[in-house]
Amino acid sequence: MRSLFPDICTANLIESKDFYVSLFNFSVAFEIDWYIQLQSPQDEHLQIAFVAQENSSVPLAYQQKPQGVVITIEVEDVDAIHETAKKLNMKFVQKLRDEDWGQRHFMLADPNNLLVDVVQMIEPKPEFLKQHGLV
Repeated sequence: MRSLFPDICTANLIESKDFYVSLFNFSVAFEIDWYIQLQSPQDEHLQIAFVAQENSSVPLAYQQKPQGVVITIEVEDVDAIHETAKKLNMKFVQKLRDEDWGQRHFMLADPNNLLVDVVQMIEPKPEFLKQHGLV
């Protein structure tokens, strides 16, 4: 396997690109009028792509609004990304918070109304580890 990335079928191709570029500094790896592939500046294997849902490359039965997906993006500084998201007036669906299992995170809705979970790993609470037999 050389890479793995989602192709999100969307009616919001440009808005999707703008969301991930402005918040996560993704760069455009490939772009044509019905398909955009983005990659992380830190690792070219971290990618996400968007295909126009009405394009003939998408089977007719699947040319619909995407749903049921949580896109988790682990970052080094979740607080900085949170501040950027606030400045960009993005749609927050979960406030910034610390979880017992070892994550500091918040959630946004992207232009496709998919959940984007922005995560920074932190130390899990000892009680959580003990409760789940992890110590």
